[in-house]
Amino acid sequence: MPDLDIAGDHMPDDDHSAISAQHAKTLFAGWKAAPALVLAVSGGPDSIALMWLAARWRRSFKRGPRLIAVTVDHGLRPEAAREARNVKRLAQALELEHRTLRWRGAKPKAGLPAAARDARYRLLAQAARQGGATHIVTAHTRDDQAETLLMRMLRGSGITGLAAMARETERDGVRLARPLLEISKAQLIATLNRAKIAFADDPTNRDKSFTRPRLRALMPQLAAEGGDVKSLARLASRLARANAAVEILADGAERYLALKGADAANGFDAQAFAALPEEIRLRLLKRAIDRSGHEGPAELGKVEALLAALDRAVAERQPRLKQTLAGAAISLTKGRIRIEAAPPRRGRKG
Repeated sequence: MPDLDIAGDHMPDDDHSAISAQHAKTLFAGWKAAPALVLAVSGGPDSIALMWLAARWRRSFKRGPRLIAVTVDHGLRPEAAREARNVKRLAQALELEHRTLRWRGAKPKAGLPAAARDARYRLLAQAARQGGATHIVTAHTRDDQAETLLMRMLRGSGITGLAAMARETERDGVRLARPLLEISKAQLIATLNRAKIAFADDPTNRDKSFTRPRLRALMPQLAAEGGDVKSLARLASRLARANAAVEILADGAERYLALKGADAANGFDAQAFAALPEEIRLRLLKRAIDRSGHEGPAELGKVEALLAALDRAVAERQPRLKQTLAGAAISLTKGRIRIEAAPPRRGRKG
Protein backbone atom coordinates (compact mmCIF):
# COMPACT_ATOMS: atom_id res chain seq x y z
CA MET A 1 0.00 0.00 0.00
CA PRO A 2 1.39 3.48 -0.84
CA ASP A 3 2.75 5.55 2.04
CA LEU A 4 0.13 8.15 2.95
CA ASP A 5 2.48 10.45 4.85
CA ILE A 6 3.35 12.64 1.87
CA ALA A 7 3.75 15.98 3.64
CA GLY A 8 4.59 17.17 7.10
CA ASP A 9 1.71 18.27 9.30
CA HIS A 10 3.14 21.77 9.52
CA MET A 11 3.79 22.29 5.83
CA PRO A 12 2.20 25.56 4.63
CA ASP A 13 -1.04 25.10 2.69
CA ASP A 14 -0.79 27.54 -0.22
CA ASP A 15 -1.95 27.20 -3.80
CA HIS A 16 1.01 25.09 -4.88
CA SER A 17 1.88 23.06 -1.78
CA ALA A 18 0.89 19.48 -1.06
CA ILE A 19 -1.97 19.16 1.43
CA SER A 20 -0.69 18.11 4.84
CA ALA A 21 -2.10 15.27 6.92
CA GLN A 22 -3.44 17.77 9.46
CA HIS A 23 -5.15 19.80 6.74
CA ALA A 24 -6.72 16.64 5.31
CA LYS A 25 -8.24 15.92 8.73
CA THR A 26 -9.89 19.32 8.86
CA LEU A 27 -11.25 19.02 5.32
CA PHE A 28 -13.23 15.85 6.09
CA ALA A 29 -13.90 16.35 9.81
CA GLY A 30 -17.58 17.21 9.34
CA TRP A 31 -18.40 13.75 8.00
CA LYS A 32 -16.62 11.61 10.60
CA ALA A 33 -19.92 10.37 12.07
CA ALA A 34 -21.42 9.24 8.74
CA PRO A 35 -21.91 5.46 8.44
CA ALA A 36 -20.57 5.40 4.87
CA LEU A 37 -19.48 7.84 2.18
CA VAL A 38 -19.50 7.41 -1.58
CA LEU A 39 -16.48 9.08 -3.20
CA ALA A 40 -17.14 10.21 -6.78
CA VAL A 41 -13.86 9.37 -8.55
CA SER A 42 -13.57 9.88 -12.31
CA GLY A 43 -9.82 9.42 -12.57
CA GLY A 44 -8.89 13.06 -13.13
CA PRO A 45 -6.56 14.91 -10.74
CA ASP A 46 -9.27 16.44 -8.55
CA SER A 47 -11.13 13.22 -7.81
CA ILE A 48 -7.98 11.11 -7.51
CA ALA A 49 -6.72 13.60 -4.93
CA LEU A 50 -10.10 13.39 -3.18
CA MET A 51 -9.78 9.60 -2.90
CA TRP A 52 -6.15 9.82 -1.78
CA LEU A 53 -6.92 12.42 0.89
CA ALA A 54 -10.05 10.64 2.09
CA ALA A 55 -8.13 7.38 2.50
CA ARG A 56 -5.42 9.23 4.43
CA TRP A 57 -8.04 10.88 6.66
CA ARG A 58 -9.86 7.59 7.28
CA ARG A 59 -6.66 5.92 8.45
CA SER A 60 -6.16 8.58 11.12
CA PHE A 61 -8.75 7.06 13.49
CA LYS A 62 -9.99 3.56 14.35
CA ARG A 63 -13.69 4.01 13.69
CA GLY A 64 -15.21 6.07 10.96
CA PRO A 65 -17.21 5.97 7.74
CA ARG A 66 -16.88 3.13 5.30
CA LEU A 67 -15.46 4.64 2.08
CA ILE A 68 -16.80 3.46 -1.29
CA ALA A 69 -15.10 4.86 -4.40
CA VAL A 70 -17.47 4.95 -7.38
CA THR A 71 -16.47 5.67 -10.98
CA VAL A 72 -19.14 6.46 -13.56
CA ASP A 73 -18.28 5.46 -17.13
CA HIS A 74 -20.49 7.61 -19.36
CA GLY A 75 -19.57 5.61 -22.45
CA LEU A 76 -18.56 8.80 -24.27
CA ARG A 77 -14.81 8.16 -24.64
CA PRO A 78 -12.97 4.92 -25.45
CA GLU A 79 -10.38 5.70 -22.74
CA ALA A 80 -13.01 5.79 -19.98
CA ALA A 81 -13.00 2.04 -19.31
CA ARG A 82 -9.21 1.98 -18.91
CA GLU A 83 -9.35 5.02 -16.61
CA ALA A 84 -11.97 3.27 -14.46
CA ARG A 85 -9.68 0.23 -14.15
CA ASN A 86 -6.81 2.51 -13.07
CA VAL A 87 -9.03 4.07 -10.39
CA LYS A 88 -9.96 0.60 -9.20
CA ARG A 89 -6.30 -0.42 -8.88
CA LEU A 90 -5.48 2.68 -6.84
CA ALA A 91 -8.57 2.21 -4.66
CA GLN A 92 -7.51 -1.36 -3.93
CA ALA A 93 -3.99 -0.17 -3.04
CA LEU A 94 -5.60 2.29 -0.62
CA GLU A 95 -7.77 -0.53 0.78
CA LEU A 96 -10.99 1.10 -0.42
CA GLU A 97 -14.02 -0.52 -2.00
CA HIS A 98 -14.55 0.43 -5.64
CA ARG A 99 -17.42 0.15 -8.10
CA THR A 100 -17.72 1.15 -11.74
CA LEU A 101 -21.19 2.15 -12.94
CA ARG A 102 -22.07 2.69 -16.58
CA TRP A 103 -24.47 5.16 -18.18
CA ARG A 104 -26.25 2.96 -20.67
CA GLY A 105 -28.68 3.77 -23.45
CA ALA A 106 -28.85 6.45 -26.14
CA LYS A 107 -27.05 9.74 -25.49
CA PRO A 108 -28.70 13.07 -26.41
CA LYS A 109 -27.19 15.16 -29.20
CA ALA A 110 -28.09 18.43 -27.49
CA GLY A 111 -27.43 19.28 -23.85
CA LEU A 112 -24.97 16.43 -23.42
CA PRO A 113 -23.01 17.87 -20.44
CA ALA A 114 -26.20 18.42 -18.43
CA ALA A 115 -27.56 14.98 -19.33
CA ALA A 116 -24.26 13.34 -18.40
CA ARG A 117 -24.20 15.21 -15.09
CA ASP A 118 -27.77 14.12 -14.28
CA ALA A 119 -26.93 10.52 -15.15
CA ARG A 120 -23.79 10.62 -13.01
CA TYR A 121 -25.63 11.88 -9.94
CA ARG A 122 -28.45 9.41 -10.45
CA LEU A 123 -25.99 6.50 -10.55
CA LEU A 124 -24.01 7.86 -7.59
CA ALA A 125 -27.20 8.23 -5.54
CA GLN A 126 -28.13 4.66 -6.43
CA ALA A 127 -24.71 3.46 -5.24
CA ALA A 128 -25.06 5.47 -2.03
CA ARG A 129 -28.44 3.94 -1.21
CA GLN A 130 -27.18 0.44 -1.95
CA GLY A 131 -24.07 0.97 0.17
CA GLY A 132 -25.85 2.60 3.10
CA ALA A 133 -24.02 5.89 2.49
CA THR A 134 -25.55 9.14 3.66
CA HIS A 135 -23.33 11.34 1.48
CA ILE A 136 -21.82 11.51 -1.99
CA VAL A 137 -18.46 13.28 -1.73
CA THR A 138 -17.38 15.18 -4.84
CA ALA A 139 -14.07 16.84 -5.74
CA HIS A 140 -15.37 20.28 -6.68
CA THR A 141 -12.62 22.84 -6.14
CA ARG A 142 -12.31 26.59 -5.78
CA ASP A 143 -11.65 26.72 -9.54
CA ASP A 144 -14.96 24.95 -10.20
CA GLN A 145 -16.71 27.40 -7.88
CA ALA A 146 -15.34 30.38 -9.83
CA GLU A 147 -16.38 28.87 -13.17
CA THR A 148 -19.86 28.07 -11.83
CA LEU A 149 -20.28 31.67 -10.68
CA LEU A 150 -19.30 32.97 -14.13
CA MET A 151 -21.67 30.58 -15.90
CA ARG A 152 -24.56 31.64 -13.70
CA MET A 153 -23.73 35.33 -14.08
CA LEU A 154 -23.93 34.96 -17.84
CA ARG A 155 -27.32 33.26 -17.50
CA GLY A 156 -28.63 36.11 -15.36
CA SER A 157 -29.13 34.01 -12.22
CA GLY A 158 -30.53 35.51 -9.02
CA ILE A 159 -28.77 35.65 -5.66
CA THR A 160 -29.43 31.97 -4.95
CA GLY A 161 -27.79 30.89 -8.21
CA LEU A 162 -24.87 33.29 -7.84
CA ALA A 163 -24.12 31.80 -4.42
CA ALA A 164 -22.88 28.90 -6.60
CA MET A 165 -22.09 25.59 -4.87
CA ALA A 166 -22.54 25.03 -1.15
CA ARG A 167 -20.29 22.83 1.00
CA GLU A 168 -23.23 20.49 1.54
CA THR A 169 -26.56 20.16 -0.28
CA GLU A 170 -29.23 17.52 -1.01
CA ARG A 171 -29.94 15.75 -4.28
CA ASP A 172 -32.02 12.68 -5.08
CA GLY A 173 -32.53 11.96 -1.39
CA VAL A 174 -28.77 11.89 -0.64
CA ARG A 175 -26.51 14.61 0.75
CA LEU A 176 -23.77 16.00 -1.50
CA ALA A 177 -20.55 16.94 0.29
CA ARG A 178 -17.83 19.14 -1.24
CA PRO A 179 -14.86 19.17 1.17
CA LEU A 180 -12.43 20.64 -1.40
CA LEU A 181 -14.50 23.70 -2.32
CA GLU A 182 -11.92 26.10 -0.86
CA ILE A 183 -8.92 24.21 -2.28
CA SER A 184 -7.30 25.11 -5.61
CA LYS A 185 -6.83 22.59 -8.37
CA ALA A 186 -3.11 23.45 -8.37
CA GLN A 187 -2.82 22.35 -4.76
CA LEU A 188 -4.48 19.02 -5.50
CA ILE A 189 -2.08 18.41 -8.38
CA ALA A 190 0.85 19.34 -6.11
CA THR A 191 -0.43 16.77 -3.60
CA LEU A 192 -0.53 14.03 -6.23
CA ASN A 193 2.86 14.98 -7.66
CA ARG A 194 4.42 14.80 -4.20
CA ALA A 195 2.88 11.35 -3.68
CA LYS A 196 3.84 10.26 -7.22
CA ILE A 197 0.23 9.32 -7.98
CA ALA A 198 -0.78 9.31 -11.66
CA PHE A 199 -4.08 10.68 -12.90
CA ALA A 200 -6.01 10.82 -16.17
CA ASP A 201 -6.29 13.80 -18.51
CA ASP A 202 -9.80 14.17 -19.92
CA PRO A 203 -9.58 16.14 -23.21
CA THR A 204 -13.24 17.16 -22.94
CA ASN A 205 -12.15 19.54 -20.17
CA ARG A 206 -10.51 21.59 -22.94
CA ASP A 207 -13.20 21.08 -25.58
CA LYS A 208 -14.35 24.60 -26.42
CA SER A 209 -17.60 23.37 -27.92
CA PHE A 210 -18.77 23.35 -24.27
CA THR A 211 -19.36 26.44 -22.12
CA ARG A 212 -17.23 25.59 -19.10
CA PRO A 213 -13.98 24.97 -21.06
CA ARG A 214 -14.52 28.24 -22.97
CA LEU A 215 -14.83 30.13 -19.70
CA ARG A 216 -11.85 28.26 -18.30
CA ALA A 217 -9.77 29.50 -21.22
CA LEU A 218 -10.73 33.09 -20.35
CA MET A 219 -9.57 32.86 -16.74
CA PRO A 220 -6.02 34.20 -17.37
CA GLN A 221 -7.44 37.38 -18.96
CA LEU A 222 -9.95 37.81 -16.13
CA ALA A 223 -7.20 37.28 -13.56
CA ALA A 224 -5.14 40.02 -15.22
CA GLU A 225 -8.07 42.38 -14.55
CA GLY A 226 -8.36 41.29 -10.92
CA GLY A 227 -10.99 38.62 -11.47
CA ASP A 228 -8.90 35.63 -10.49
CA VAL A 229 -10.25 32.38 -9.07
CA LYS A 230 -9.79 33.53 -5.47
CA SER A 231 -11.74 36.74 -6.05
CA LEU A 232 -14.58 35.00 -7.85
CA ALA A 233 -14.86 32.26 -5.23
CA ARG A 234 -14.84 34.92 -2.51
CA LEU A 235 -17.68 36.72 -4.31
CA ALA A 236 -19.68 33.47 -4.42
CA SER A 237 -19.08 33.02 -0.69
CA ARG A 238 -20.32 36.53 0.06
CA LEU A 239 -23.39 36.03 -2.09
CA ALA A 240 -24.07 32.76 -0.26
CA ARG A 241 -23.92 34.68 3.01
CA ALA A 242 -26.37 37.28 1.69
CA ASN A 243 -28.65 34.56 0.33
CA ALA A 244 -28.78 32.84 3.72
CA ALA A 245 -29.82 36.12 5.34
CA VAL A 246 -32.58 36.72 2.78
CA GLU A 247 -33.85 33.17 3.30
CA ILE A 248 -34.26 33.89 7.01
CA LEU A 249 -36.23 37.04 6.15
CA ALA A 250 -38.40 34.99 3.78
CA ASP A 251 -39.07 32.50 6.57
CA GLY A 252 -40.23 35.36 8.78
CA ALA A 253 -42.43 36.76 6.03
CA GLU A 254 -44.02 33.33 5.58
CA ARG A 255 -44.89 33.26 9.27
CA TYR A 256 -46.24 36.82 9.03
CA LEU A 257 -48.55 35.85 6.17
CA ALA A 258 -49.70 32.82 8.17
CA LEU A 259 -50.86 35.22 10.89
CA LYS A 260 -52.81 37.00 8.19
CA GLY A 261 -54.73 33.82 7.40
CA ALA A 262 -52.44 32.12 4.87
CA ASP A 263 -53.04 28.36 4.60
CA ALA A 264 -53.53 25.72 1.93
CA ALA A 265 -57.31 26.21 1.87
CA ASN A 266 -57.52 30.02 1.86
CA GLY A 267 -54.28 31.19 0.30
CA PHE A 268 -52.86 34.47 1.57
CA ASP A 269 -53.97 38.05 1.67
CA ALA A 270 -52.97 39.88 -1.53
CA GLN A 271 -52.54 43.27 0.14
CA ALA A 272 -50.32 41.88 2.90
CA PHE A 273 -48.29 40.04 0.25
CA ALA A 274 -47.95 43.19 -1.88
CA ALA A 275 -46.46 45.12 1.07
CA LEU A 276 -43.44 42.81 1.27
CA PRO A 277 -40.12 43.56 -0.53
CA GLU A 278 -39.97 42.24 -4.08
CA GLU A 279 -37.17 39.71 -3.43
CA ILE A 280 -39.13 38.25 -0.51
CA ARG A 281 -42.31 38.03 -2.59
CA LEU A 282 -40.41 36.25 -5.35
CA ARG A 283 -39.06 33.66 -2.93
CA LEU A 284 -42.40 33.05 -1.25
CA LEU A 285 -44.12 32.70 -4.61
CA LYS A 286 -41.47 30.28 -5.88
CA ARG A 287 -41.61 28.24 -2.67
CA ALA A 288 -45.39 27.88 -2.93
CA ILE A 289 -45.25 26.94 -6.61
CA ASP A 290 -42.48 24.38 -6.04
CA ARG A 291 -44.46 22.83 -3.17
CA SER A 292 -47.74 22.63 -5.09
CA GLY A 293 -46.54 22.08 -8.65
CA HIS A 294 -45.68 18.77 -10.26
CA GLU A 295 -43.39 19.85 -13.11
CA GLY A 296 -40.14 20.54 -11.30
CA PRO A 297 -38.74 23.78 -9.86
CA ALA A 298 -40.18 26.96 -11.38
CA GLU A 299 -37.77 29.07 -13.44
CA LEU A 300 -36.88 32.38 -11.81
CA GLY A 301 -37.66 34.43 -14.93
CA LYS A 302 -41.15 32.95 -15.16
CA VAL A 303 -41.78 33.56 -11.45
CA GLU A 304 -40.69 37.18 -11.97
CA ALA A 305 -43.19 37.55 -14.83
CA LEU A 306 -45.94 36.00 -12.71
CA LEU A 307 -45.16 38.32 -9.80
CA ALA A 308 -45.33 41.34 -12.10
CA ALA A 309 -48.78 40.19 -13.29
CA LEU A 310 -49.95 39.71 -9.70
CA ASP A 311 -48.62 43.15 -8.70
CA ARG A 312 -50.47 44.80 -11.59
CA ALA A 313 -53.67 42.97 -10.74
CA VAL A 314 -53.49 43.97 -7.08
CA ALA A 315 -52.56 47.60 -7.86
CA GLU A 316 -55.33 47.97 -10.45
CA ARG A 317 -57.81 46.07 -8.27
CA GLN A 318 -58.50 43.57 -11.02
CA PRO A 319 -61.10 41.13 -9.73
CA ARG A 320 -59.52 37.94 -11.08
CA LEU A 321 -56.26 36.50 -12.38
CA LYS A 322 -55.47 32.88 -13.25
CA GLN A 323 -52.19 31.40 -14.47
CA THR A 324 -50.36 28.09 -14.37
CA LEU A 325 -46.64 27.61 -13.84
CA ALA A 326 -44.54 24.48 -13.27
CA GLY A 327 -47.61 22.36 -12.64
CA ALA A 328 -49.17 24.81 -10.17
CA ALA A 329 -52.34 26.87 -10.58
CA ILE A 330 -52.05 30.44 -9.31
CA SER A 331 -55.15 32.57 -8.91
CA LEU A 332 -56.13 35.95 -7.49
CA THR A 333 -59.75 36.01 -6.35
CA LYS A 334 -61.50 38.30 -3.87
CA GLY A 335 -58.25 39.73 -2.55
CA ARG A 336 -56.57 36.39 -1.91
CA ILE A 337 -53.78 34.64 -3.78
CA ARG A 338 -54.17 30.86 -4.02
CA ILE A 339 -51.56 28.39 -5.25
CA GLU A 340 -52.47 24.74 -5.70
CA ALA A 341 -51.68 21.80 -7.94
CA ALA A 342 -52.84 22.30 -11.52
CA PRO A 343 -54.73 19.54 -13.33
CA PRO A 344 -52.43 17.31 -15.42
CA ARG A 345 -51.91 18.51 -18.99
CA ARG A 346 -54.01 16.70 -21.56
CA GLY A 347 -52.15 14.83 -24.26
CA ARG A 348 -52.57 16.09 -27.81
CA LYS A 349 -54.80 14.09 -30.10
CA GLY A 350 -53.99 12.99 -33.58
